Amino acid sequence: MKRNVEIKARASRGLQLFRDAARALSAAAGEIIEQEDIFFHVPAGRLKLRVLRDDYGELIYYERADQAEARLSSYNISVTHDPSGLLSVLTRALGRRAVVRKHRELYLLGTTRIHLDTVEGLGEFIELEYVMRPEEDEVQGQRVVSELMRQLGISEDDLIDSAYVDLLAKSESAR
Repeated sequence: MKRNVEIKARASRGLQLFRDAARALSAAAGEIIEQEDIFFHVPAGRLKLRVLRDDYGELIYYERADQAEARLSSYNISVTHDPSGLLSVLTRALGRRAVVRKHRELYLLGTTRIHLDTVEGLGEFIELEYVMRPEEDEVQGQRVVSELMRQLGISEDDLIDSAYVDLLAKSESAR
């Protein structure tokens, strides 16, 4: 499995400050991506079909601890050119858990992905994902993420421990 070290934080002061800092650090404009992530019931980890276009999607399985700190995530990704057909099979086989829709701005800084997300029904967030090389350990990834948090002005108080799908479930159950 591939691995990264990541954090997720509420953009409580709005995305513009993070956008300006991410542009300055990456020296590039962000890539705009509209994503629909359909999650399925699985016994462990999380499984989602990320639909990016009618003819392109990614099936992503990942395992990650729910912690409000830089944490290791292990994942596998498989590309599909028939997301609607795969969605039909997975829905019948596993059952659909939830759908997360988001507008994402992606900035690349070396092997680190900076995501500025506006999530339907939840609000604005920033994610950092340091993609690790096979020879790297989690400590190296945590150092990189911590330094980038400092450079971007991400407060530890803004860190969250849950995936968007779990935040949506909590939000819906609170209604």
